Amino acid sequence: MPSFTHVFVGIGNTGARITNSIRADGIVKVTVNPAYYLLPRSEEYKERLRSFFSSLPENTFLWLVFEDKEVNHKLMEIIVESAPSDTIKLAYVLTPRKELVTGKKPEWAEPFETVFYDSLWDFLRESDSLSLAFSRAAENIAEMFSKLYYYLETQMLVNIDYADLFNMIRGGNVGILRLLNRVDFSWHWGLWARGLIGILVGKEFPLKDAHEILERFQEILQEKDIIWGVIMEESLKNEVEILALLVKRW
Repeated sequence: MPSFTHVFVGIGNTGARITNSIRADGIVKVTVNPAYYLLPRSEEYKERLRSFFSSLPENTFLWLVFEDKEVNHKLMEIIVESAPSDTIKLAYVLTPRKELVTGKKPEWAEPFETVFYDSLWDFLRESDSLSLAFSRAAENIAEMFSKLYYYLETQMLVNIDYADLFNMIRGGNVGILRLLNRVDFSWHWGLWARGLIGILVGKEFPLKDAHEILERFQEILQEKDIIWGVIMEESLKNEVEILALLVKRW
């Protein structure tokens, strides 16, 4: 299967921080400043956005990364409406303390194949500020995007490629993406129906433990539909890294 152009668009401060921190050769990174949208000469800025996004290459992956705010939704609408019809539209939304998967599909989510979200549940601590949670999340999410792109483009993980990604994301889903060095199965994984799981293990990590992780995901996913891959990376030694992409219909 051919490679695809990936355009990551960071809307607002947090979205821009995540996008600018992605480390992957071959992607396009764009940041969108809501302040320009709110200025008196906003029409000029909107036209620049329309001009850029209307000229995206055929079958581009368009990732919009933003915090769940009204002004960001307005900018997102301009971008999505301007993009060619064959653009593969995906969102990654930060929703502090709000689980999108438990609610009704919001109107702004309609154009996307899948809306991935992060409630910052993993990053919020009682003693931490919200700004610190955003900072921690931004670093982790950027690393996750970097790894996902690398895996897809190099086919590093056996059994996982673009065909598998399309199989998971198509059709109007809500989902999560997580890059983990362990899996806490007391967390709410069982909410999800289907998954794509990639496991990178060190040369000293017991392979049976990797298969046990996969089997556990198989048990908890509602549709028991899982695409997986495992590969060894010598530099990890006795460590493990898990990339989990989990979805369900709205």
